Amino acid sequence: MSIYLDVIWVLNFFLDSMLLMLTKALAKEHISNWRIFFGAFIASLLVPISILMPQSFFTTLYGKCLYSIIIILATFGFFSINRLMKLVLLFYFISFSIGGGLVAVYFLMNHSFSIAETGILTFHSGLGDPISWLFVIIGFPISWYFTKKRMDNHGNEKIRYDQLYPVAITIKNQTFRTTGYVDSGNQLVDPITKRCVVICDEYFMKQWFSEEEWNQLKESFSNFSIQNIPFNWQDMIQVIPFHGVSGNNSFLYAIRPEKLSVLNNEKEIVTNHVLIGIQFGTLTKDGKYHCLLHPQMMKYKASLPA
Repeated sequence: MSIYLDVIWVLNFFLDSMLLMLTKALAKEHISNWRIFFGAFIASLLVPISILMPQSFFTTLYGKCLYSIIIILATFGFFSINRLMKLVLLFYFISFSIGGGLVAVYFLMNHSFSIAETGILTFHSGLGDPISWLFVIIGFPISWYFTKKRMDNHGNEKIRYDQLYPVAITIKNQTFRTTGYVDSGNQLVDPITKRCVVICDEYFMKQWFSEEEWNQLKESFSNFSIQNIPFNWQDMIQVIPFHGVSGNNSFLYAIRPEKLSVLNNEKEIVTNHVLIGIQFGTLTKDGKYHCLLHPQMMKYKASLPA
């Protein structure tokens, strides 16, 4: 059987480049692309070594572990043992994740494979038939994309869920509970009272209103007709002006609550030194939270100010 070493080498270089790019992205390392390609070239050298020198030390388990460290050093350099080991483990994790996905799909398609005595997964046809190589060429980028996408989403979700807190708000002696999100971008403060503004969406806020009152309040906001605010709420609602993201002037209806409490790491923050801004709409598509908490209020003491 003919072995096209150059084809296998180029394909391996391509795959190693993608693995190192994903390692760079997930580790949030700032290195140039030429370092990625240099590391991929070093990694691809294992192909001719394995074929031309099958008894080489680098084809053994310990040799491959050492070679992985060399690949990481060639790509990312050395700053500390801790950083080096994290990058090596991340490189292995990504390789196993993508490789495992490809093997699972290949097995699902009922292609036979076996484990060689050396512990390397091989296909019965030796170095692979055109179909198996085409499967790798097409399947690897797809597996790479979904792995990166899922890891990015997991990171975003972890950051978001770490900033979610149980919230209880009391207005007119009625208390309702929801989930709040500490939004570092929410720096809205009432220019007159200097109170932090917590923004709550329509789904949560309309619980304090009758349907008629809510529709009237919503229409009043749309038409900017303050005189049409429901009579029972005229003394409680105030208007807060602010600059929008685009720089345009806008305004917000806000209510001073009797009490707002946030459970933060088993410590309850209780205050009434805030304003509840009303968002006529939703804050998030998945409905995971209904309040945007002001980051400054998370520093309040766990007591009600006088």
